[in-house]
Amino acid sequence: MKKILLITSIVFATLFAGCEKYLETESPSSLSPETVFNTSSMAKAAVMGLYGRMTDAYIYGQKLAVNWQGVSDTESNGTFSETDYIQPTSDYGAGNFFGDPNNQTTRWQRLYEFAEMSTAVVDGIRNSPILESDASVMKPLLGEALTLKSLAFFEIARYWGDAPYKKEASKSDLSNVYAGKSDKDSIYHYVVKDLEEAQSYLPYKGATGEYGTVERITKGFTKGLLARVALFAGGWSLRDANLFPNSTAEKHPSIPETNGYYVGRPQNWRDYYQIAAQHTAELIGSSDNPHALDPNFQHIWETVCRGQLNSFNENLFEVAFGMGQNGDIGSLMGYGVAGGSKYGSRGFGGSYVTSTAFYFYSFDREDQRRDVTLTWIGYGADNKENINTNPHDVKFGKWRIYWMSDAYLAMHKTASGRIATGVNWILMRYSDVYLMYAEALSQLENPDAIHEAAGISARQALEKVRERAFGAGSPKIHAYDSNFLDAVIHERAWEFGGESIRKQDLIRWGLLYEKIEDMKKALCLMYDHTRPVTIFDKTYQPSDFPKTVYYRFRNAEYIDQNSLNYYGDLPANPGGDYLSVSWFTTAMEKPEVIEPGRVYNYTMYPVRALLAGTGLMASYDYSGFLSTLTHGGDIQTLLNQYRMGNGVCNYRYPYAIYVDDIRESRGYLENSYGY
Repeated sequence: MKKILLITSIVFATLFAGCEKYLETESPSSLSPETVFNTSSMAKAAVMGLYGRMTDAYIYGQKLAVNWQGVSDTESNGTFSETDYIQPTSDYGAGNFFGDPNNQTTRWQRLYEFAEMSTAVVDGIRNSPILESDASVMKPLLGEALTLKSLAFFEIARYWGDAPYKKEASKSDLSNVYAGKSDKDSIYHYVVKDLEEAQSYLPYKGATGEYGTVERITKGFTKGLLARVALFAGGWSLRDANLFPNSTAEKHPSIPETNGYYVGRPQNWRDYYQIAAQHTAELIGSSDNPHALDPNFQHIWETVCRGQLNSFNENLFEVAFGMGQNGDIGSLMGYGVAGGSKYGSRGFGGSYVTSTAFYFYSFDREDQRRDVTLTWIGYGADNKENINTNPHDVKFGKWRIYWMSDAYLAMHKTASGRIATGVNWILMRYSDVYLMYAEALSQLENPDAIHEAAGISARQALEKVRERAFGAGSPKIHAYDSNFLDAVIHERAWEFGGESIRKQDLIRWGLLYEKIEDMKKALCLMYDHTRPVTIFDKTYQPSDFPKTVYYRFRNAEYIDQNSLNYYGDLPANPGGDYLSVSWFTTAMEKPEVIEPGRVYNYTMYPVRALLAGTGLMASYDYSGFLSTLTHGGDIQTLLNQYRMGNGVCNYRYPYAIYVDDIRESRGYLENSYGY
């Protein structure tokens, strides 16, 4: 795959002196703007340098792609733990919403540097003497720079909430460097305006040789990003009435306000949904649109792992990484490979982001995405696959070592430590466009409404995505929740597992707390194994979860995935070549003899589930729920030993501003939400 050349980063570093600390920004240019932007080649070098900044570990190299997915109903930030969940200065604590101003792992410094440099490039191109005379080159470059600036501020607003926003780059006299917070509504307003302008300058992928790769921003991605931003702008978010007392935001009907902090959305939310519907419709219906769904869901992940371009243009934009140079995609999450195997001494995959039995059983058993997205199977040091039975540690399978290129496998085999995979991070896929269109249009009108620019209904857009999941002609394509918004919510979960989308989706829907609690309580009911369990749109009886899972190998190394009985018990020894493992339902049974002082799975696993994500709300009380479980009293006794709730604020998903950034702000900044 052609990568963005590293030399552009060197040119960019020469042109722009990067700020080491956000609030100590110096003039972004060591040369005058006239010198930097008076030729299209220099302007292009500056834009290319922005792409290089995206690979930083604190941007898409690690944090935004992997570490900050946090706890949702489909992902967990590492395996559930009775100790890690509350670590205040780690990604694990932050992932469970226990943040802290001293937590360097959630610092915004690199994102603000990216925003500052993108803004400098935007300003430089706008003021270029050749903007109009060389418009065919310069205006698409402006579109790219505007999109990258928008992306930076969008991520800042999503992860930190209200934050400083700068319309223009820092001045040499620092007169516009220090600033207080802008409310997120204002940030989204400016980002939407910039993206509306940007999409008008950009060509579709492949329209010119210059824009023939998804590693460059093109019209399709910018329109998709505009729709995504608009849905967030019109969605629910945590707000600080102490700092912005004059806000007219509509308050959430069921999440209580605490200490002046409340969940709200703008009263003109429909205007933003209209923007999302309009631009997704224009993209879907355009005759110039080169993007389509890859008919094979697995093929998306096979190609990106191998460093190849998707031949159907499913991916609208990929952050470009270099093998052995940058990017942790795959090495920190994915199909687990033990060190000491034929693949080398260093493992692959991992537990930075994993999932649960709840998410696995949310899938229809015929959904072809299930066994691509999730895997109970890993590769052991004995050079063959094995079955994991931990219901809190189901690995994401979209990144697998046997899909990697031969060049990477050779490098990995001799590596003694973690090496950069170079796997590109997909920032948006075309299925997201269909589902955003389905959501926006159905909420504005109804599921069967048709936007004239798209030529299909919201329902047809949803079913396009389901058709790939189940195969053409399957009756399952049309079998989904009768509440269409719930159907979209479920479909986005099944489509985007592990792609750093779900937590943020739930936030904007105002459903983060509700959906996490649904997941936690369903897990406890699965372990109790005495009552029906509701998972998304499905209801399981206790007998639907086996106590023993049988499987067989398709060759000496690899297990036949189709041989596993995930749904109900089979007769013993279904075949002479079958092996078996005790499923988690067996592991959760209470032993007949209890040794004093020892902790057992039947209490610890429910406790670990209930502790997850408990920094989100001010307080938690599970006594009523636990009273319905067979061993609820024992679980409650153990649970009482642990902290739950932040004590201050409901729906506290934003990160704290790092203490040094507060200190260096000259009094302009302070933390909110009880930090």
